[in-house]
Amino acid sequence: MLFDLTFIVALVVVVTIHEFSHAFVAYKLGDPTAKIAGRVTLNPLAHLDLVGTIMLFLIHIGWGKPVPVNPLYFRKPKRDEALTALAGPFSNLVLALVLVLPIKYLSGYMGSTVTDIVGTVLDVSILLFVFNMIPLPPLDGSKIIGFFIPGRYQRAYRNFLYDGVKYFVIFLLFDQFVLLSIFQFSILQLFIGTTFTFIKSLLFLGT
Repeated sequence: MLFDLTFIVALVVVVTIHEFSHAFVAYKLGDPTAKIAGRVTLNPLAHLDLVGTIMLFLIHIGWGKPVPVNPLYFRKPKRDEALTALAGPFSNLVLALVLVLPIKYLSGYMGSTVTDIVGTVLDVSILLFVFNMIPLPPLDGSKIIGFFIPGRYQRAYRNFLYDGVKYFVIFLLFDQFVLLSIFQFSILQLFIGTTFTFIKSLLFLGT
């Protein structure tokens, strides 16, 4: 997927919806932190992260500005923190499901430009869903699995969330700059590509 204007527009739309969903669900579950920080908005400027955008162009993997969450405000912290984390990827999956319909049934009437834009937003939505569901920090999947971690392992789990970030960054750099550059093989691209194809096929078959 080339980094053209269509892709940039799609990325802005998808990341904005993703981060807004985190903020909105956290607010609805009782945490006003994101609301106070101005994150319960569909204004892209509130959600785009400078470093995440730069990394996107360097290693083709980026991120939005993390949504501030304070679990102390939640009535059921373990459950609500997982729901808040799930909200972002789930919004991307829902968006992809919605966009499948015009691509599948109306592409002949939309024109090539509109079809390309809608198709790119669809693809980026699925990619962001797949990537963020990986259960490694700082990705959303690592927070979602917290709901299933027994209480006696919560301290170890919190240490995993804190310490795992640097190891994940090291893995990303190794995967992109060593495995891909030298051996033309990427573990991450293989996983994401295979899962992306499966989910996209499933969405088209199911609608």
